[in-house]
Amino acid sequence: MARGKKRVTIVDIAKLCGVSAKTVSRVLNGEPHVTDKIRDQVLATAKELKYQPNVVAQGLVSRRSYLIGLIYEKPSPSYVVDLQKGALERLHGERYRLIVLPVESVASDSEAVVKLLQATAVDGVLLAPPASDDSLILTELDELHIPFARISPTRLPELGPSVAIDDIAAASEIAEHLIGLGHRRIGIIKGDATHAATEARLLGYAQAMARHGIPLNLDFVESGLFSFESGHDAALRLLKRPVRPTAILAQNDDMAAGAIAAARRLGIEVPRDLSVAGFDDSDIARVVWPALTTVRQPVETMAHQAMDMLLAALAGETPAASAVHRHVLQIRQSTAVPGAD
Repeated sequence: MARGKKRVTIVDIAKLCGVSAKTVSRVLNGEPHVTDKIRDQVLATAKELKYQPNVVAQGLVSRRSYLIGLIYEKPSPSYVVDLQKGALERLHGERYRLIVLPVESVASDSEAVVKLLQATAVDGVLLAPPASDDSLILTELDELHIPFARISPTRLPELGPSVAIDDIAAASEIAEHLIGLGHRRIGIIKGDATHAATEARLLGYAQAMARHGIPLNLDFVESGLFSFESGHDAALRLLKRPVRPTAILAQNDDMAAGAIAAARRLGIEVPRDLSVAGFDDSDIARVVWPALTTVRQPVETMAHQAMDMLLAALAGETPAASAVHRHVLQIRQSTAVPGAD
């Protein structure tokens, strides 16, 4: 079997430039006490040889892995992509690399999540829901001195830096939109019960309805799992009732898209016969037809900022304690007045 091409090292660069390997290391690490002429020569040679630093070797010297973990639990594919895009965008030009660590169920075994992070030897971790609200994970990471930043938590604000939107206010606003159109029989498809955002968004819906004297009808509340399939099945249960809702609030866009599919299956036209609203403004909200009315939360921006907080902590700085981003109501074609043509 043929051997692969030999990896370029700083020794190779040093020989070509006529300097010591230590000088090359100083240049590549951005250290001072190197002339501009030598710095330019070393950088040009490194680029010509397509040199890539050996992260493992750097870790052995600095006792760091230069790995940052991203913990998430089976959310919608669009949500995961936005998380990764934001995190990777902030890591551009940094030594650190992102390692994605999907978890089947945070709630069923929080200790396993901590053990996973220890086993991968990450220097820090981004926690997406529901891990960002798990008190055991947060406490254990703190005791192990593993820096972390939290994305979209709704509980325990004092535990570590975090980036979020106001889920209650956002849910209240989209419920107000449906009420303003004239809807009074409003069905709700909740998300995974282990996610704190599920109850926060339900509270937001209930607050908006209470302001208009509309009781929260538990017969019109169904549970889902933030997936298309669970939204489809929950919507079928709602729409087969003797008296069905004229509108459905789904707690994410995947479940809302599932509700539209369920309505189509039953011959119910959206939005003429049924209005459907989602949450997140993920990609599926714009490609499903009719396009979804939803709440935009800037997941990519939030992941970028959470990574910035984490990098500050890893550099020995004190990151901002928290940041709250604005949500935006996106009104599209999936909602209309009851019985609209």
